[in-house]
Amino acid sequence: MANKPFVFALALILFLNLTSCGVKSPVITSIDPKIGRMGETITLTGINFGSSRDESFISIAGISPTNSSYYLWQDNLIIVRVPEHGESGLVHVHARGRKSNGMLFSNSASVPRPIDGEEFGLEPRITSVTPQIGAPGTIITITGSNFGISRESSLQAASGVFFSWDFEGGAINPFAVREPEFIEVSEIEAGYESWGAREIRVRLPDGAVSGNLEVRTPNGRSRSVFFDVSGKPGYKNFKEKRTYTVTYSVDIRILDATRPNTLYLWIPRPISSPSQRNVSLVSRSIEPFVENHRGVSLFKLDNMGTGASQSINITYRVEVYSVESGIRPLSIRQESTALTSMHTQSSTLIPADNQQIRSTVNSIVGREQNPYIKARVLYDWVIANIQITDSASAGIAAALEQKQADSYTAALLYTSMARAAGVPCIPVAGVLIDRNGQTQRHYWAEFWVDSFGWLPVDPVMGAGAASNDDLNPEQDLANYYFGNIDNQRIAFSRGELVLSQMESRGRLVSRPQSYSLQNIWEESAGGLESYSSLWGDITISGIYIQ
Repeated sequence: MANKPFVFALALILFLNLTSCGVKSPVITSIDPKIGRMGETITLTGINFGSSRDESFISIAGISPTNSSYYLWQDNLIIVRVPEHGESGLVHVHARGRKSNGMLFSNSASVPRPIDGEEFGLEPRITSVTPQIGAPGTIITITGSNFGISRESSLQAASGVFFSWDFEGGAINPFAVREPEFIEVSEIEAGYESWGAREIRVRLPDGAVSGNLEVRTPNGRSRSVFFDVSGKPGYKNFKEKRTYTVTYSVDIRILDATRPNTLYLWIPRPISSPSQRNVSLVSRSIEPFVENHRGVSLFKLDNMGTGASQSINITYRVEVYSVESGIRPLSIRQESTALTSMHTQSSTLIPADNQQIRSTVNSIVGREQNPYIKARVLYDWVIANIQITDSASAGIAAALEQKQADSYTAALLYTSMARAAGVPCIPVAGVLIDRNGQTQRHYWAEFWVDSFGWLPVDPVMGAGAASNDDLNPEQDLANYYFGNIDNQRIAFSRGELVLSQMESRGRLVSRPQSYSLQNIWEESAGGLESYSSLWGDITISGIYIQ
């Protein structure tokens, strides 16, 4: 009986490999060359292309070559001439009604090249990047000049390193040429290892694709250089973009106060992530004291008298993408890094060192070492053994003992179990959005795989305890919500957000099980003896589907 979890894990590995052999969707594994000229020949290698082309075709940034452009089409090899008039973009193989993963082909005419000779000015300048190829999590050294002595050396704005990012466009206008998009190195991935005036060391972020890399400081942007993202043990696609207009508010009424007094309000913003992007402010009723501190805006209300009231109304626009992934478990190699240490720790919110949790995890995982397999068997165990209810749970340990949890506790339980198994994992908090734009608070998780990035996990949705209007009723929810996620949600926090209070004698207010996992929401100081606060629900005032 002691070897049962180990046998189960081996069976799961065989199942994953066998089922992957049976999948007929085409998969691109490489493109040669990755940078070339329009009108030249490229070679695609992979699997499941089909033994002959028939009605199959490829697309590059939404444009398909003519029939005469195909020189060879085999099940694992395609040779084709790139259209004369086209742009850089994702290459897909469309075979037997199925679409492959996307890989980036760059038009060499549009790839920036550094200019030789001395440059003047204060803009950052990149002279070398080592290595020039890597997968998410790879440490990259950027040398040059004018980077600034630190990232936070200016009060105007923080400096940063940005990599290319891309998504699968919809069918509304497949020939539209999109402006290049970027994703910044992530703090949540321990992304900035060091920053100096002439050298920066960063970790390649999740969501980056082959393309331009640039350094940005308050003095400007560097010229871009090309970085090749490859070597991942699978694929991840961002698709089905939805744009939401989201509004929320806080109403304050002072019941008893003498001056001087101060009330601080820590109001979360929709987070920026690989699948949630271009967060932009539409309107707000008053300006914050601090615009953006770790994804939260800090508002400061000074010297309010008894009977006074103040409302803060905020509206943002945010783009959300569904995530579709596929991974080769046996290609995964996990190392101990700063990211691993950061996201396997135990805390009050995530009690990964709880003895009951550790004992349960050991009985489920056994001797398994592969982080992906461990994450999967824990997920399967949670959705099979934990009953999801609407009633608030007494706590994570109690939920494990009683085999019953709400959305909040289920996500934290899974995160705690993953961390106890040595798998880096973070909880995510936000809201689900139905077809009518109504919202409800919701919680899920993400776990990290080296050389691949974050993989989403939603035990509540996987167990069928919440609904997604756009999923097929016959969809295999348990499999879909491990490694994939829908676009009918907005996240307000990723990971546990620990904020520091503003004043040593400030009186703090927390809001457990709210739409952001932060420790401080309100802080009162001075003669503010009594007040009431009403945090309104998240409302959706607009939805644009692409």
